[in-house]
Amino acid sequence: MKIVAVNRSASFEYFIEERFEAGIVLEGSEVKSIRKNNCSLSDAFCFVRKGEVTLKNMHIAVYDKSGAFNTRDSRRDRRLLLHKAEIAKIAGKVNEKGYTLVPLKVYFKDSLVKAEVALCRGKHTYDKKQSLKEKDLKRDAERRIRENF
Repeated sequence: MKIVAVNRSASFEYFIEERFEAGIVLEGSEVKSIRKNNCSLSDAFCFVRKGEVTLKNMHIAVYDKSGAFNTRDSRRDRRLLLHKAEIAKIAGKVNEKGYTLVPLKVYFKDSLVKAEVALCRGKHTYDKKQSLKEKDLKRDAERRIRENF
């Protein structure tokens, strides 16, 4: 499994409740661009509409050797492939207050491009401060351990 892109801000901004693996509907030149690590999840988000899950705002750079015919938008909407039961479960949770669907990472599983999406609840400011505090304490502890050995 080769990880291509990771949404680092997702774990800081949200409490991750449940993870799902989804396929992505892509074109050939987009897959080639992803193989060259020209992909970003920084502003990406997902939504459910008409029984389909869509990934919006994921940036895949235009493949430079694709020719003049492939001039698609680099941030176009991409459909995610999930089972109907998973989509129903996600739709039920997203309609509840406070839940959202966030892409966590894009990776290759064998020769297929997959996306890991998660059902998340938003963090409050005090939760974010607490997580930063825990991160600093962990870093200090690791630094002290390294200094002693």
